[in-house]
Amino acid sequence: MIQGSCLCGGVKFEFKQAIGPFELCHCSRCRKVSGSAFLAAVVVEREGFRFLQGQELVKTYEAPVRKTPPGYKSIFCGVCGSPVPDPNDASPHFEITAGTLDDDPGLRPDKHIFSEYKSPWFAITDDLPQMDEAELRRHRLANK
Repeated sequence: MIQGSCLCGGVKFEFKQAIGPFELCHCSRCRKVSGSAFLAAVVVEREGFRFLQGQELVKTYEAPVRKTPPGYKSIFCGVCGSPVPDPNDASPHFEITAGTLDDDPGLRPDKHIFSEYKSPWFAITDDLPQMDEAELRRHRLANK
């Protein structure tokens, strides 16, 4: 099992495996939530995921829809503010912010997304693919 937790340790969770993708998102909302140049998130399967403690500490902020639904949700520990998994997400796959993982997920980042929105003070210097919003939408539609 791969375990993760928030900064204060009040919220703890585990899951069987990360399935990917493992994306580095440069959109302005993910940058705000992470407080960094990008938010690193890996997709896991709902089956095999469980909270070990602190589910009652989890809070949600729903940002307004910008262009088209769905909107943007920030799920975080109500004590320390760290991003945590959404306990109400019923989808078969969902994202977990990689910075909350206490163990190696066994995957490495595979692409930068929303690269056209990256911070002007950050340079992408690796060889990972960079997808802008339009390219990412086409990619996700083709891989459904």
